[in-house]
Amino acid sequence: MSPSTLTRTVRSASPEETHRLGVRLGELLQPGDFIGLIGDLGAGKTHLVRGVAEGAQVPRSEVASPTFAIVYPYSGRIPLYHADLYRIADEDELYATGFFDLVGSGGAVLVEWLDRVPGAAPREFLRVTLRPTEEEARELQAEAFGARPAALLAAWLP
Repeated sequence: MSPSTLTRTVRSASPEETHRLGVRLGELLQPGDFIGLIGDLGAGKTHLVRGVAEGAQVPRSEVASPTFAIVYPYSGRIPLYHADLYRIADEDELYATGFFDLVGSGGAVLVEWLDRVPGAAPREFLRVTLRPTEEEARELQAEAFGARPAALLAAWLP
């Protein structure tokens, strides 16, 4: 993995604010972007994902948790592929799902539980780690690996 080219940390005071941060990120996504999310259960990943999908103009009714399907495709302003690796044991198991065919396929990829299968990430990607700091508050630490992810991060969290 290449060294981080840019890091930003932001505090979210509520689930609604986490959602709004996601909306802003979704508005900025371009085909080929890869966003990896890390955080324990209840860290706010779902709020961020729903916001990203909204920002990418995915109809709210289409957004679901892909925990059992592993990957869920959304049609919006750009194709958005939402993956949940919670139930995946390793890269071989993930490979069997066809996941790696999505990377670089003309859409953006949003992956929850990237820490379960770190090899799922391409060389250049944006990693967002969510940590609860209080009952409703969260800290989001975003790290960009590569030029495009750094530009995305700088536009998202200036």
